[in-house]
Parts: sequence; structure tokens; C-alpha cells
Amino acid sequence: MRNEELMAKVVDSENVRRAYEQVKRNGGAAGVDGMSVEAYAAHAARHGAGIEAKLRAGHYQPGAVRAVSIPKAQGGEQRLGIPNVQDRVIQQALLQVLGPILDVEFSPHSYGYRPGRSAHDAIRAARAYVEEGKTWVIDLDISAFFDEVNHDRLMARLGRTVRDPQVLRLIGAYRRAPVRSAGREEKRSQGTPQGSPLSPLLANLYLDALDQELAQRGVSFCRYADDGAPRAQGRP
Repeated sequence: MRNEELMAKVVDSENVRRAYEQVKRNGGAAGVDGMSVEAYAAHAARHGAGIEAKLRAGHYQPGAVRAVSIPKAQGGEQRLGIPNVQDRVIQQALLQVLGPILDVEFSPHSYGYRPGRSAHDAIRAARAYVEEGKTWVIDLDISAFFDEVNHDRLMARLGRTVRDPQVLRLIGAYRRAPVRSAGREEKRSQGTPQGSPLSPLLANLYLDALDQELAQRGVSFCRYADDGAPRAQGRP
């Protein structure tokens, strides 16, 4: 039965260890609970079994996401969401399991936030279109994309491949986790916080419908996420 028992892989001790090491390499600031990446190791040693039990049972509740604003290269500001370190580790553990499952289904014309793909690959693809004789170029940008992702559509797309109810429930809880800014919490009914480990994968999953539609219409295209903010996870 396809992808129906994924939570066991997510909470596997080796997978969690690799997730924590990756979060450490990413660095970044603390979330709303104030716990640093370094301090989390001792916390996990004391509470890891309880966290795992809640994840397996589908009872885990993510913490609120800390909102910060960073300057954009082209001017203005962009809002990032910084999950607590514990939630970053759990999301990274999810990413390590779900990434290989979902990525293989994505369009070959998608280059952003995908393993083994880069902006240089997108440029080479665009150059190939020019060499084929294409003379029209349309440059499109989705304004405020991460803020406006429809949760129901995202979860429906995810559910086509992922059948584990605990995993689906957990990702749904992460999508609904409130954002805390200036001491106030905002409930969310849409969007996927830009800055969390899962956001790039879920963004590509959501946009794959666009990629498939363009391909069906015979459009020559390449899609790359030119905004590097998700990689700046946790930076104030």
C-alpha cells in the first residue's frame, strides 16, 4: 500500500539525527520559545520519546511561527516565518522522507528548490529555447505566492501521493500554525510560511499543476524560484 506508513520513517532515530544535523548546519535564530539550535539537543534527549509518541499518535501540535521582516534586494521588505527549532527538526525529518517521493513526479521544467538543480540549469534551458528559434519571452512572477497558498488545494494534491493519515494531519497542523508578530498571534487559513524547511517542497507541489498545464498547452518554459528567502531560514 503506497506511502501509507511514512510516519515510522519520519521518526526513525537516524532520520531524526540527520534532520537535526541539517538544522544545525542551516543555523538561524530561535523561534517564539527562545530555544537555540544548540540547546535543542539537551531538550530532545529529555523529551524525544514523548515527542515521538505524539507524532506517531497524530496528537502533536506545532508551536507558533515567529514573523520577521528582511529587506528585499529589489526594495521593500519580505516577511519570513521562523518555526521553533523543534518544529524545524520535525519538518526537516518530514522533508527527508517526502522529498524523494514527491520530487520524482515534478515537471522537468521546474528548477527552484530541487536537489541537483540550480539557476544555471534554468538559464541553460532558456538558452536552448532561444537556440531553437524561439523569439518571444514572457517573464512572469507570482506576487505574494507563499502568503496565499490555498490550504485545501495543497492538502488535496499532497493526499494524492501521501496516504499516511498521521503525516497528512501533521502537515495540515503546520499549515495552520499561527504567526506571532509583536506579541500578537495571527491565525492562518492560507499560506505556507516562507522560511520553514517544508515550504519549498510544498510550494513546488502546489505549482506543479501550473507546470503540467503549461506543458499540456505546448508552452516552452522553465520555472525557477528567484527568491532565496527560504534558504535564509531563521535569520532575523
